[in-house]
Amino acid sequence: MSLRIAGVDEAGRGPLAGPVCVAAVVFDPARPRINGLDDSKQLTAARREQLHARIVERALAWQVVFVDVEAIDRLNIFQATMLGMRLALQGVAHAADAARIDGNHLPRDLPCPAEAWIDGDARDRSIMAASILAKVARDARMRELHALYPDYGFDRHKGYACAAHLQALRTHGPCPQHRRSFAPVRDALFRPQQPVLPGLGLTA
Repeated sequence: MSLRIAGVDEAGRGPLAGPVCVAAVVFDPARPRINGLDDSKQLTAARREQLHARIVERALAWQVVFVDVEAIDRLNIFQATMLGMRLALQGVAHAADAARIDGNHLPRDLPCPAEAWIDGDARDRSIMAASILAKVARDARMRELHALYPDYGFDRHKGYACAAHLQALRTHGPCPQHRRSFAPVRDALFRPQQPVLPGLGLTA
């Protein structure tokens, strides 16, 4: 009998703003496979959305967990990610015999046997599916945050440290969704905000 494996992966570990998102997915080994699964970073946004719908429909169980900025700053990003992985796995443990977690670390106090898989999002279909759910959910959350904090371009870069985001930090300072424990955000807290010259989009 094939084991029911819970794949676990995260999205948003590296950005300067927004939550880290962790997903867990369990497939029924007796059901046909979903074609086209891959590491979410290798897929277009449109393809991720298509696969997201199929995963949610076909999975035996799935769970998405957000760990917010306050927890990231309190625990650090590594421990916040471990917390999210543990919570996501707890949400599907009733349907899983074991878990495979992308990366080289395992969270503590897991509800089922688990192993860490380096590059698991390129090797295991359940981890691939988890990476897709996590990425789609986090991108949607960042678009919501853009509506609240439109000065930073969260809808475009999703909180990552691109040039436009760093410039917005220098111009406007951090918003409540920025991770104060990350060096570029911490530096922006102690740098005087630069006024924007009217009509030019340039800083003085």
